[in-house]
Amino acid sequence: MHQDGDVIIGGLFDVHLFTEFPELSFNTKPAEPWCHGFDLDGFKQAQTMAFAINEINQNPNLLPELSLGYSIYDNCVKLGVAFRAATALISGAQKSLSSSGCSGWPPVLGIVGDSISTHSIAISSVAGLYRVPMVSYFATCSCLSDRRRYPSFFRTIPSDAFQVRAMIQILQHFRWTWVGLIYSDDDYGRHAAQSFHEDITAYGGCVAFSEILPKDNDIVEIRKIMQVIQTSTSQVIVVISAASYLVPLMDEVVRQNVTRQWIASEAWSSSTLFLIPRLLPFLRGTLGIGIRRGEIEGLKKFLLSVRPDNSPNSLVRKVWQEMFGCRFEPQEALAVAEGRICTGQEDLSKADLAYSDVSDLRPSYNVYKAVYALAHSLHNLMSCVPDQGPFKGNSCASLHDIQPWQLIHYLQRVKFTTGFGDQVSFDETGEALAIYDIFNWHKMPDGTMRAQTVGVVDESQPTGQVFYLEEDKLSWNSELNKPPRSVCSESCPFGTRKARLKGLPACCFDCLPCADGEITNMTDAIECLKCPVEFWSSLERDHCVPKEIEFLSYEETLGILLTSVSLFGACASAMVIAIFFYHRHTPVVRANNSELSFLILLSLKLCFLCALLFIGQPRMWTCQLRHAAFGMSFVLCVSSILVKTMVVIAVFKASRPEGKGALKWFGAAQQRGTVLILTALQVVICVIWLSTASPAPYRNTHYQSSKIVFECAVGSVAGFATLLGYIGILAAISFLLAFLARNLPDTFNEAKYITFSMLIFCAVWIAFIPAYISSPGKYADVVEIFAILASSFGLLIAIFAPKCYIILLHPERNTKKALMGRGTPK
Repeated sequence: MHQDGDVIIGGLFDVHLFTEFPELSFNTKPAEPWCHGFDLDGFKQAQTMAFAINEINQNPNLLPELSLGYSIYDNCVKLGVAFRAATALISGAQKSLSSSGCSGWPPVLGIVGDSISTHSIAISSVAGLYRVPMVSYFATCSCLSDRRRYPSFFRTIPSDAFQVRAMIQILQHFRWTWVGLIYSDDDYGRHAAQSFHEDITAYGGCVAFSEILPKDNDIVEIRKIMQVIQTSTSQVIVVISAASYLVPLMDEVVRQNVTRQWIASEAWSSSTLFLIPRLLPFLRGTLGIGIRRGEIEGLKKFLLSVRPDNSPNSLVRKVWQEMFGCRFEPQEALAVAEGRICTGQEDLSKADLAYSDVSDLRPSYNVYKAVYALAHSLHNLMSCVPDQGPFKGNSCASLHDIQPWQLIHYLQRVKFTTGFGDQVSFDETGEALAIYDIFNWHKMPDGTMRAQTVGVVDESQPTGQVFYLEEDKLSWNSELNKPPRSVCSESCPFGTRKARLKGLPACCFDCLPCADGEITNMTDAIECLKCPVEFWSSLERDHCVPKEIEFLSYEETLGILLTSVSLFGACASAMVIAIFFYHRHTPVVRANNSELSFLILLSLKLCFLCALLFIGQPRMWTCQLRHAAFGMSFVLCVSSILVKTMVVIAVFKASRPEGKGALKWFGAAQQRGTVLILTALQVVICVIWLSTASPAPYRNTHYQSSKIVFECAVGSVAGFATLLGYIGILAAISFLLAFLARNLPDTFNEAKYITFSMLIFCAVWIAFIPAYISSPGKYADVVEIFAILASSFGLLIAIFAPKCYIILLHPERNTKKALMGRGTPK
């Protein structure tokens, strides 16, 4: 918004809450940022500045020979947008069409704004270099009082240092000593939070938690804050933040149905964003620090007289569209406004009652005082008596070439009284008089909510701080309609222990929950008691309960499944034995010693059945038998396969002239003897293992603290490793011999099946070792059962499935002629 004048005053206001920046292609000039989320309060404050300047121009007693103009920008609550606007104001870089033709706007003599502390810090750092005065109406960071860093910064709102002291007064009045703190992630929030921590400690209170609101409204971070609020015992929460950062948190408060006693900083204590029926059940009773209320005669009439001009970039034109939900351009109206076309003659008094309500002016009143402070300073500058001026050689400022730095001198010393009767002046750091109203959010008869003044905190009195609160007017968000109790933990409930908070008053304790497995048997316990080894803490952590005992049971799903697979494997082995016995006189069964085939099948059946020993509650006999039975069954099976492989090779060599005597070393007696000796070695290993360090049931409490894992301890790791290693050696030798004999003529092609079966066997047991070591509790047994079943099925299928296929489905191949490869159909 712009209005020409002899002297231009700049303004920065947050008319919109959010900013969308265009994507940068680096091929074309970037488009303008797009602002959305209309803020009625910000627009109203901008209009108050325009009103104040018009009022001054009509006042014959104030700047009678000079007209003021203004250039007002929307900062969109974004530092980049605000800073660009401020530099444009200071440098006069923007251009506009005026009655005098095409010319640049004159550089501003002063700036009203910015409303946000972070913006003011950045802008004032630059404005200070050019000594351009800034008078903020809402930036409260105490850091801005540093005259060395911000020599041209003034404000008509008290510093946060005063606001924090006012908050502490409220906490002291209600004896609230256990308080949560939430603040925005900017200079306003961080500096105020630092002051709050220092002051509450001096008062004797404690901060229960301190959380930072995310700048990007990250819902994950918001929910983390909500988790902290709900787990804390504090019933009182101080929030120091601008309204825009607080909206997502309050939405989550509604969603999670959380009620607390809120203490609001002046940045949101009277914001219309929260004084809505939806938030009434959660924010009713809120106490807030309020900016000094004022009255401005004639403002309401001015607000209702505003009309949009024809400039497409006019701020009023854009705001008009948002207030009435219409568009000036017909094409836009059809696209986004349901066809409603703006006429510019809509009735503002019916658009939004809050816009025309001037009964409770606070930030707007500060804007009004800021404009008048600049005007009175300029008036005093122009009233300088020659040769009695404050500058070099007692000179005055040139009326034709007024410089901003000259205005600072008069602004520092300005003193005037508003039409409402308030005195305005600045101290040596640019601070205004510190006077606050205390708000209490009431439910109104029409169901809405309103911030009503119930007290005052006045720091401007020479006698010290004045605190006054009308308790009979207070409204509370509780059924008992009384203030909540939120004190430093005087007693700790069951399941928690008292812990002194380092660096805080002696009265401040935190109730820390006992760790898992620990309890208290009384309130106010200093230490938690550890439960016995086989017991665990209850949910309330007030008594010990027996730990859950875990083992692989026949009743659980996994146990039932493994039992079923094991029995199925045993039945399949028995079925193959029956088939081979019935067809025992056929060439396929008799080839390569049918006795070894039956021995392999019998050992496989035992392997399947020994898996059952790993299921059920561990007992001494099952722990001793499970590994011994498993080790001997597999050695019997693998040694039979090894002998069978050696027989295949011997038969092949015997068919050649140079190997006529090879078979005499592999007769039936030698085969049985070899299997017996190899198996006897495993028996010896098992006997030594069981007699020296036998496996036994063991209640393991180390895998999981809250459970007892009932398992079979192997006793001797060396014994278990020797058992597995011996099986591995036999399997490796069998695989190697079968692999070397895999290319024998078809007459002796059983070596191919043995090679494949031993490849499966070795792969399963190589994978078993790391899986067994890394599996906790009962799952180690599951891994071992799976290895037993997988390797057993691998041997059964790889070796015997092809033979059963010929016996049952192709009996024409089950002849000596077919096996010898003479004219056999395939």
